[in-house]
Amino acid sequence: MKRLVVAGVVVLALVAAGLWFWLRTPSFTLRTDANRNLLLVTIDTLRADAVGAYGGRALTPHLDRLAARGARFTFAHAHTVVTLPSHASILAGRYPYEHGIRDNTGYRFPAAMPTAATLLKAQGFATGAFIGGFPLDRRFGLDAGFDTYDDRLGAATSDDGERERRADAVVASALEWIGRQTGPWFAWVHVYDPHVTYAAPAEWASRFPADPYLAEVSWTDAALGPLLDRLAAQPRATLVVATSDHGEGLGDHGELTHSVFAYETTLHVPLIVAETGAGASDTRGVTIDAPTRHVDLLPTLLDAAGAPAVATLPGASLSGLIARGSGDDRPSYFEAMSATVGRGWAPLRGVLAARDKYIDLPIPELYDLAADPAELRNEAATRTDRARVLQNLLKTFNVAPPGRPGAETPETRERLRSLGYISGGSAAARDVYTEADDPKRLIELEQTLHRALAAYQQGRADEAVALLRGIITKRPDTEDAYRRLALIYWRSGNAGAAIATLEAALRAGITQSEVKIKLGQYLAEAGQPGRAIALLETFTEVDPDALIALGNAYVAAGRRADALKTFRRLLDVDPKNGLAHENIGVVHLQAREYGPAEISLRRAIDLDPRLAGAHTALGVVLASTGRRDEAIEAWKRAVDSDPSELHALFNLTLNLAGAGRAAEARSYGERFLSLAPPGLAADRAQIRKILDAIR
Repeated sequence: MKRLVVAGVVVLALVAAGLWFWLRTPSFTLRTDANRNLLLVTIDTLRADAVGAYGGRALTPHLDRLAARGARFTFAHAHTVVTLPSHASILAGRYPYEHGIRDNTGYRFPAAMPTAATLLKAQGFATGAFIGGFPLDRRFGLDAGFDTYDDRLGAATSDDGERERRADAVVASALEWIGRQTGPWFAWVHVYDPHVTYAAPAEWASRFPADPYLAEVSWTDAALGPLLDRLAAQPRATLVVATSDHGEGLGDHGELTHSVFAYETTLHVPLIVAETGAGASDTRGVTIDAPTRHVDLLPTLLDAAGAPAVATLPGASLSGLIARGSGDDRPSYFEAMSATVGRGWAPLRGVLAARDKYIDLPIPELYDLAADPAELRNEAATRTDRARVLQNLLKTFNVAPPGRPGAETPETRERLRSLGYISGGSAAARDVYTEADDPKRLIELEQTLHRALAAYQQGRADEAVALLRGIITKRPDTEDAYRRLALIYWRSGNAGAAIATLEAALRAGITQSEVKIKLGQYLAEAGQPGRAIALLETFTEVDPDALIALGNAYVAAGRRADALKTFRRLLDVDPKNGLAHENIGVVHLQAREYGPAEISLRRAIDLDPRLAGAHTALGVVLASTGRRDEAIEAWKRAVDSDPSELHALFNLTLNLAGAGRAAEARSYGERFLSLAPPGLAADRAQIRKILDAIR
């Protein structure tokens, strides 16, 4: 009995101590301090309901600790559901129709538009960005104002090549930069790991064997640990703003990933604001249920740094909201335009007001998120008055339709496509969309496209072909179904079927320019450069893809002068186009004009060190001019940039074997054999012969 009494006393003492600590520890408030560091952490594709502090099942102790001492916002929203436009809104404090970026492909951030980096740099902050995924590559324009913009993605983390880097590598780069700073700094750390494909390290994958997404989220939080731990020990306080650009569908509403819909699974984001470091006060966390938006983040950062406010921004600092614990409703605009830009589906726009959400589509949607957070009951037909009010509210945002996206380089398009984004060109703009164009009616096609891609990646090409043909039968204007089907045929060695597929797309009225461009590429490589030239010469606008393809068709036709003229025409409008310089170098190389070839290839590499083809061609120039050791290093850089660069692997095997470096030759030779298609039978036989000789 005495033992129970003692135990009870101990429990009461502990409770009292906890209550005393809670009472004496002030609530978190956002103070202004120009001598404080600022850290923006964006975790790509992070659903709010995955985070522990939000009741999620992922293991996120570092984010949870931030929430426990800072402000956790339960009703925070993005304005769009893909990476580049969402980050543009975060950094610029503008809605997508204001900064103009409506998709990951074909848009560039306006050079003159102020951002967190440009505004804080003007206040004397050192500025650094550390990027984990290709959609935020500097070519898209978000690097303005950053002293350091580290978007070096390094070695590939998947079979797709160099397109992302692990969160721990991003954090290591950020820590190295932070360690060199002596005054206040603003850092943006972007980690990409929760994005598909979900491939957490084995330790974390084993903890969630049935849920690879939660494994990725848990791993990402662990990778952020060293960064947050370092900041907690620094003498200067750091204000941390942690959020995501968008969530992930995970099958809800039929959406496997993101970009088509704007339901809460992809639009609702976590948002935590906290202060850490030896110079920060001990505070207890507060929970804010009032609506907050990505456009509020830039005003918040400026306010925290004591920087002048920008009166024209649509958002407002969160400091008052944090101090009061509640606030007035602030409506928010959102959109999902990727399927409109890439496929011609109906544009999705909407507005949030209080806990009501209106989605403007041919089949309109209205949800009461307080009573129906999973958005299972569309009330647009029963609450017509409220739907009309929100429809009129949406009109006040003066939303411009998404302009036709600009052309991308072939490399940029392929990188984005490999990441699972729809982007494949620009569908023709339309004035009227019907219910048949509503994404809700078409999501089955998106699901089938995912199944077709998975089937092909798993070696079931026939199944993938059947699925893609079925899509084309149901919706003959689905451009990327034709393109993916043609690619399967092409890679299988059936050039005729690939060409016929793209010709069928044109007959079906497909308007996306890259269908013609890809058809031109296939024709030229299939020994029909005349037909390719006739098709590609029909382009009247300056399209980088079209000019590259046309120049290569001229090369295939033996018209070197026309090829050089075409590539130089591209440089007239885009002097920093590394691929154009690479192709000029290759034209000179084919003519054994090694001096001009080397100049152009080195210029290409200076502009874009990740151009594997330029490194490969430079290696040939170096080997042809008696510099084999330098050539080997060039080919190694090519393989570092693109592990599937077959020409570099082939040349490395031959030259390393010739130099007596048998172990290295075997390594590269075996990699070549694992990647080379059956169509390269002669090259495969030559590599096997070399490997047999040096075993």
